[in-house]
Amino acid sequence: MAANSSSSPDLEELDRAQCMALLGEGGIGRIAFDDGEGPTVVPVNYAVDGDAVVFRTSVSGRLNRSLLTSVVGGEVRAAFEVDRYDEASREGWSVLLRGGVHPLSDEEKTAAAQVEPWPGGEREAWFRLAAREVSGRRVHRP
Repeated sequence: MAANSSSSPDLEELDRAQCMALLGEGGIGRIAFDDGEGPTVVPVNYAVDGDAVVFRTSVSGRLNRSLLTSVVGGEVRAAFEVDRYDEASREGWSVLLRGGVHPLSDEEKTAAAQVEPWPGGEREAWFRLAAREVSGRRVHRP
């Protein structure tokens, strides 16, 4: 089939509102950060909370250790990505958030969107990534 065929999928850039709406259902996304040994990407359960995503992890895990900061009110730079793809139709979307991550205080945990972790075990370290940059793309049939 020719590359310019009318049945070829279109690539559409998504605006911030479209991106946040796609993320709105929550589920599983990937948090990207530097763990001290280089770039690392870890899947997490998340929920959208305003213009941010909230996720939980274990207190003893690498993600918690890497995202904590000794600066009160400080944040760690990170990225968060979610995508969906249908192999049969070859359609899908991808959304990327970039911003600062900080641990939630007990008061913030109470007010934040609730996240149900997928794996068992304690997941008492809560984090919030404030979406400073939001971008997304959708591949769809015309």
